[in-house]
Amino acid sequence: MSTAVLIVDDDPVQRRLTEAAVRRFGFEARVAENGADGLARLRAEGADVVLLDMVMPGLDGLGVLAEMRRSGIDTPVIVQTSNGSIDAVVNAMRAGAVDFVVKPAGAERLQVSIKNALRVDHLEEEVRRMRRRASGALSFKDLTSRSPDMERVIRLAERAAKSTIPVLIEGESGVGKEVLARAIQGSGDRKGKPFVTVNCGAIPENLVESTLFGHEKGAFTGATEKHAGKFVEASGGTLFLDEIGELPLDAQVKLLRALQEGEVDPVGAKRSVRVDIRLISATNRSLLDLVKQGKFREDLFYRLNVFPMTLPPLRARREDVAELARSFCARFAAEEGKRVRGISQEAMALLTRYPWPGNVRQLENALFRAVVLADGDELTLAEFPQIAAQVEGFDVRIPAAPTQPIMPAYVPEPVREIVRVEVRDPHALSLVLEETGEIKTMETLEADIIRFALQFYRGRMSEVSRRLGIGRSTLYRKLKDLGLEGDEKAEDAA
Repeated sequence: MSTAVLIVDDDPVQRRLTEAAVRRFGFEARVAENGADGLARLRAEGADVVLLDMVMPGLDGLGVLAEMRRSGIDTPVIVQTSNGSIDAVVNAMRAGAVDFVVKPAGAERLQVSIKNALRVDHLEEEVRRMRRRASGALSFKDLTSRSPDMERVIRLAERAAKSTIPVLIEGESGVGKEVLARAIQGSGDRKGKPFVTVNCGAIPENLVESTLFGHEKGAFTGATEKHAGKFVEASGGTLFLDEIGELPLDAQVKLLRALQEGEVDPVGAKRSVRVDIRLISATNRSLLDLVKQGKFREDLFYRLNVFPMTLPPLRARREDVAELARSFCARFAAEEGKRVRGISQEAMALLTRYPWPGNVRQLENALFRAVVLADGDELTLAEFPQIAAQVEGFDVRIPAAPTQPIMPAYVPEPVREIVRVEVRDPHALSLVLEETGEIKTMETLEADIIRFALQFYRGRMSEVSRRLGIGRSTLYRKLKDLGLEGDEKAEDAA
C-alpha cells in the first residue's frame, strides 16, 4: 500500500497543483476542501502525512492542529501558507506541525519535506514502541496490520489478554511470536510486570531443570551460588517458553507438575516454592505431530494447547511489508547515523514481491544491511542485490566500486619496484585510449557503449534499443556504420 498524503486546502487551483505534485512523487493523494472535511477524512481513512493550509474559512490550520491534538491523532503535519513570517512558523510549530512551506512551494522542496516528515514519524513511533517494549507495556496498537489474517490473530489475542488462560502461539521462525506474546502481557492485568523469555532449544539438556526451576548452592558440581530459576523470576508476571517443542521429555514431566500445582522444586531444595505466572508458549513445529511421534507428552500438550493461535508468515500478509520496512529503515538509520529518509518506489515494490522465507526477522536484517550500505538519502534496488536476483523483473544493480590500489606482496630487500594493481569495476568503460593516453573520440565511445549493451543484454535487440533510448532501425544502422554487425550476429547465434 502506497504512502497516503492528505491535502487540506480551500484554494481549488493550489489544491490541484499540490495533488499533481504529490502523485508525481509516487504517493497516494487525498484532498479535502476545508478544515472540517480534512478532519473527517483523517478520522475515517487516516493518512501518513497531512499538507495543511493555514488560512481557510471556518476551521483554519491552527484549529485543525488543535483538534488533532485533542483527538490524539499524531499524523505528521506540514503546513502551507502564503504568509512566510516568523510568527506564522512559530505558531504552526507550537501547534504540532513538523515542517512548514511557503506557497507556492517548489516540487523539490515539497518532496523533501514529505520524506522528512515520514522519516521523523516512523522514527518517533519506533522509539515509542521500543520504550513500551522495555517497560512491559507493548500493546496491540503496536501490531497494527492491514492483513485480514493478522487482524484475526490480533482479535483472538485481545480476548486472551483479558484472562490468565495459557496461550500457545504457533508459526514459522521469525514471524514475531515473542512480539505477540509481549502485546498480550502489555494489554492485560500483568502490564509492566516481569516478562521472562526462555528459549527451550538453547538450553543444554543437563541444565534445563536448573534453568527453569532454580537450584540451591552446592546442589551439584559447579553450583557455587543459589539460582532462583526462570519460574521464580517471572512470578507475578509472564513466562514465555519459546520453541517449547525442543524441551527434553524428562523436563516436560516437571514442567507439567509446575503448571498444575503452581509450584516448583529447585534442585537440592528441601521444600517447594510457590509461583504465580502467566504462561505463553511458542513453537515453530506442530506439537500434535510431535505427540504422535512420541517426542512430546500428550498430557503436557493439552495443558499448553488451551488457547492456540497461529501467526501467518510474512508472505501471507504482504500488506504489512511496506510499513515494517519503513519502521526498520527509520530505526537503523538513526542507530547507524545515516541520513536515509526512506525507500524508493522501485525498492519497495521489490520488497513487497519477495516471499521472505525468513519472515519478519529476515526483512529486518535485510533493511539493516541496506541502511549500512546506503550512500544516498534513499534506499534503492542497489542496496538489495541478493533479493533482486531472486525476483523476476528486477535487475541486480551494484554501485561501482571505487578504484583503489592493492598493497603489494612482501618482497625481500632491496625493493626495486612496487607493482600496483588497480581493481576495476567490470561494468566501467574507460574514456582514455590505453595506447596513447589520449581521450577517446565520440565515435569510439559510442561503439564501446553499443558493444557493451549487446553483451550486457545478450543480443536482445529490442532491449538494447529501449535501454539506449534509440529505435531499432537506428540501432541497426549504427551497427552497420560502426562495423559491429559481426558482434550482433554472434550474440544472436548465442
